[in-house]
Amino acid sequence: MTDRSIPVRADYVHWRTITTRWRDDDAYGHLNNATYYEYFDTAVNAYLFEATGTNVRLLPQIGVVAETSCRYLREIGFPEPVEAGLVVDKVGTSSIVYRIGLFQGPGDEAAAEGRFVHVYVDNTDAARPVTPMPDVIRDAVTKLLR
Repeated sequence: MTDRSIPVRADYVHWRTITTRWRDDDAYGHLNNATYYEYFDTAVNAYLFEATGTNVRLLPQIGVVAETSCRYLREIGFPEPVEAGLVVDKVGTSSIVYRIGLFQGPGDEAAAEGRFVHVYVDNTDAARPVTPMPDVIRDAVTKLLR
């Protein structure tokens, strides 16, 4: 990310357009707080499905969300689409730290920025111990490092 406190489009590597829905807005007419997290989840997991060419749910190790956060910078909401920018800050042995910027309209500054951490666990063990991520995931996310 640049040294600015508000992220800009150039801070992200991969893009996805998300259609807003009437139900995404809360009673005050702006995007519901929980919906931001749905958009983050969609941006990350849609990228993984597309970039790996596989159903990531069926891999021997799966990424579970260990941490999320959001900085709300300005209001967004229905009916305009949202553009989600995606970048990876860190790839560890068993974890990935993503940043997702949400943009609406023609401006260069993000309306919100999320942090999303995946930790990889065994997909078959009920205890779900932390395990190294699959190579197919590592190969896909290293392309997003900045």
